[in-house]
Amino acid sequence: MRASLYALAFAGLVATASAASAVDIAVLTPYQSSVATNQMIKVFEDKARAAGWNATVVDTRGDMGQLASRIEDVTAAKVGAIVLVSVDPKQIQDQVSAAAAAGIPVVTIDGATAPGVALNVTSDNFELGTKLSDFLFDKLGHKGNIVKFYYSAHPGVHQRELALDAALKKNPDIKVIAEHYMVVPGPIDDARKTTEDLLKSQGDQIDAVWAAWDEPAIGAELAIEADKPDSKIIIAGIDGNPQAVELIKSCSHIKGTVSQDFDAMAGLAADGLTKILAGQKPEKAELYAPAKLITPETLGVTCP
Repeated sequence: MRASLYALAFAGLVATASAASAVDIAVLTPYQSSVATNQMIKVFEDKARAAGWNATVVDTRGDMGQLASRIEDVTAAKVGAIVLVSVDPKQIQDQVSAAAAAGIPVVTIDGATAPGVALNVTSDNFELGTKLSDFLFDKLGHKGNIVKFYYSAHPGVHQRELALDAALKKNPDIKVIAEHYMVVPGPIDDARKTTEDLLKSQGDQIDAVWAAWDEPAIGAELAIEADKPDSKIIIAGIDGNPQAVELIKSCSHIKGTVSQDFDAMAGLAADGLTKILAGQKPEKAELYAPAKLITPETLGVTCP
């Protein structure tokens, strides 16, 4: 019943917008609580307004079953396009394929290529993982014990894990002594609690924390600062999360983040969708936004 009501409500939005000659765009994600995901959505909404589109955002709060249902709803409502943010389309392949078969373009931001997806805009996540791993291993002098925080359900994050695996093969003196599959939503608190437990059981053995993105890095920093503030543990992550950047500036245990250009991702997705709606085919099925390493040195900070 709730799904039916949702479909009717969305259909009402479509009818209203259609009367105004606007294109209806359904923006869906299970992870809007993520800082990076929310940033991409906000930028895309701005681009949509500038293009004269009517964008409606749906957040299923980590529930993939609900995400699948909502995609079915907006497909039934005959929206002009579907934009998926921070999700692997293969996890909802039936719904993506059905939307594409109905003639609805599907674009993913920070996702992956898949059948039925017209365009994916992301970072080169293997490169991100390589930059993170190389930076952390250099800081350790290519010898030491690390903790790994990961989340393979996200296709980009999984690529970063594969990059770590490749880096570990080249650095046999770096050992992963603990790893944790993150809880999402809520990665900061999950990483904090997990790090607290690890500090009690293996605190003297941990040299660094490899965080597949910045929110677990922030959680690890909170735990270390509370329980072992004088520890020499090094933390590094990926995203360029503003909170992580501030912690790097303040000379915390977080010593680096590989910054993604989320604004560029959302902008490229909007540009690509504009061409798709005009009947043009994207030049490539996947576009990459640039990334850069942020450290105290790049921020002009000298830490003790």
